[in-house]
Amino acid sequence: MSTTPSACPRLWCPEGACRNSRLDTLLIPDAQWLWEQIADRADKRGDPHLASGSTVIAAPDAAVRRAAVRGLTGSRVLAPGERRRIGLDELTLRLRRHGAHLTPGAVAAHAVGRPLGRTAGDKARQAARVAGLRKLRARLAAALPAAAPVRPADEGWQELHRTGRVARILQHPTPERLLTAAAEVLRLLPRHGRIDRRVLAHHAAGDPHALDAGTELAGLVLAEAATASITRTGMPPRQAWNRLGIDLDSLGGGLLSLGVHPDGWSVPAQHPLVLPPFTLATTTWPAHAGQSDAWVFVTENPSVTAAALALPTTVPVRLLCTVGTPSAAELHALARIAASGWRIAVRADFDSAGIQHVRAVLDAVPGAQPWRMNAEAYTRSLHPDPLYPTELDLARLPETEWDPALKAAMHARGRPAYEEALLDQLVEDLRHGHPPL
Repeated sequence: MSTTPSACPRLWCPEGACRNSRLDTLLIPDAQWLWEQIADRADKRGDPHLASGSTVIAAPDAAVRRAAVRGLTGSRVLAPGERRRIGLDELTLRLRRHGAHLTPGAVAAHAVGRPLGRTAGDKARQAARVAGLRKLRARLAAALPAAAPVRPADEGWQELHRTGRVARILQHPTPERLLTAAAEVLRLLPRHGRIDRRVLAHHAAGDPHALDAGTELAGLVLAEAATASITRTGMPPRQAWNRLGIDLDSLGGGLLSLGVHPDGWSVPAQHPLVLPPFTLATTTWPAHAGQSDAWVFVTENPSVTAAALALPTTVPVRLLCTVGTPSAAELHALARIAASGWRIAVRADFDSAGIQHVRAVLDAVPGAQPWRMNAEAYTRSLHPDPLYPTELDLARLPETEWDPALKAAMHARGRPAYEEALLDQLVEDLRHGHPPL
């Protein structure tokens, strides 16, 4: 029986090398520069595989873009502007972890949206296709109302190219329809007030799910908003949509609550419930006189809430769980709870996202304090021998102004640590009603 993979669905990579592969983990915007350089080398060699020999890559200035390829180019992070020769045989072996038939050329072909090792005529036709799409985008932008919240400028095309969005457009089965649909979304963005994302998607594309997370249309619209400086590249999608006046599902998600309820509610003790974004935006919170013991605890992981359910019903637990990174609506709700006289204590996992989570709450909520988020707690949280050890994304690790030693310790150890390691101490804090002093 032949083991040759089926043909590539888009006929970009040779011999269907992309079949049964996890390309999404490789084709991230911050790694686009690497694949473009490899694509250029494959074209010059006339080799669509580029699976042997070596090539020289030039590192970009942005630290996050250099760090994004660390696992592919070697253990040492590239320096800004550094030129390094990498072995293509070794790179191929690393790529085979993501797909049994992957080669550097195959991944690069999907990154740039075309077959590699092309003839001069093929390259000219590809360039003409890109130029035609750029002109279509310019015509669609010119047809937008003068008061449209987002008006794409021609110079924004280069930013779309830099972040790999142009290659994604080329990968779409009907790029022209994708650009046209994106322009229609921009035309329908509210100038005043707000609109539900599903309603907007239905009006613009005839499908309520056309702007769901992960769709090409959603990615292109958010990319255009970033090129117009209405949002910024890398902004959390929920925050970006909010800035555009788009409401995501107001009845899904929200804060998992245990003992923290809107004013006037009567909820049995130790009864967890979810407060959706709609409730968070419209409710009022019971006022508190502001005594020193008036603490509301905020955590990231539902496991802390589950552990707190073991406390006696006579213990007045006050715990909110964001179940991941807090949204703008959740941060605003926490700020309003604090304004009602409650003190906020916040914690999360010891990883890049968790530190950003804590920083977001500290920035949004006056008087909020970290809760067991220091170097000593991090060190105690580290598992001595994890089955699946992972490395911290040090390039994305934010500052820890409340305890500079925490970031230093995380850099020194290089591993994340999780809230579950501190459950006993966290539950005791909930029992006593205040964080450690």
